[in-house]
Amino acid sequence: MPEKTSLVELRVLAHPLRLRILSLLTGAAMSAAEAARELRETQANVSYHLRRLHEAGLLDVVEEVRIHGGLAKRYRHIPRDTPRWDHDDHEGEQLFASALAGELRRRTTHRLPTGRSAVTDAEVWLDPADWERAVQLANDLGDLLHSAALPPRADDARRVSATIALFEMERS
Repeated sequence: MPEKTSLVELRVLAHPLRLRILSLLTGAAMSAAEAARELRETQANVSYHLRRLHEAGLLDVVEEVRIHGGLAKRYRHIPRDTPRWDHDDHEGEQLFASALAGELRRRTTHRLPTGRSAVTDAEVWLDPADWERAVQLANDLGDLLHSAALPPRADDARRVSATIALFEMERS
């Protein structure tokens, strides 16, 4: 069973650029300069967020390369566990949910109108066995997406978006 997501990790994830960096670095290892070019952000800004993600244990340094007399680190996001919200940081959860919603809004501006898609939204009551199956299917889908991720602009690759958030709700 995955470990609980730490309070620090949840708050680190609650930033739109950091979500984009994690997605980008799932398909390829990149330096701050390479990621900044791909994301059309400043190198200083990306470098800061890379350090925060690395400190939280969300990125690995997979290579160090000498460039112009300096040492550039290449980072990679290798998902280890499904993030869990099993703590009492409700403010952190709301920040993270807001960042996910903002990222989904940003991504939909890049949606191909003729591309394949699937959308679902549900606030339903489920039998415990069906709930467990739904969680497992979502985890399996997340594993597939992360393990199959390719570098940006790879030949014949499709740029896709996926946002999945499943959680139990109060009975109210």
